[in-house]
Amino acid sequence: MKYATKSSSQKGELQLTSMIDVIFLLLIFFVMTFKIAAQEGDFNIKMPIGGGPGSADSTDLPIKLRLRANADGELVDIVVNDSLTFGNDWTKLRGYILNVTGGNAPPTPEEGPEVEIDLDYNLRYEHVIGAVTAVTGQRLGDEVKRLVERIKFAPPRKPQ
Repeated sequence: MKYATKSSSQKGELQLTSMIDVIFLLLIFFVMTFKIAAQEGDFNIKMPIGGGPGSADSTDLPIKLRLRANADGELVDIVVNDSLTFGNDWTKLRGYILNVTGGNAPPTPEEGPEVEIDLDYNLRYEHVIGAVTAVTGQRLGDEVKRLVERIKFAPPRKPQ
């Protein structure tokens, strides 16, 4: 008795329909049973270390830097926190920033003071760069000493 053998030219076809059905059923099962957990809130609150009222570090408050310009766009006055004026002297401003920071850069950019620059609409761009340069650091020989890492700009003022 001879057994029927398939010739090598005939190949068996794989039936993928049932395997695809099972994969879709598993996919639907896992999608329908997946529950998204609500994330816990990270409120990013900095509490004062001393614990008493008025013991917050002065570097936690933003330093408000106001740059006033004349009609030609030239710098007229540098005002810090609406109380200190430095005329148009960037070295005095840098000295104030050195005093506030203690001359040391914060360990991470999230720590240390933040400077908010508020400028007149017609102030020339070179004075804005001068302000950013004065508060971010100073060059000592070939070394650059970082002072303030966080700088933001106030909304622009309308021209008067």
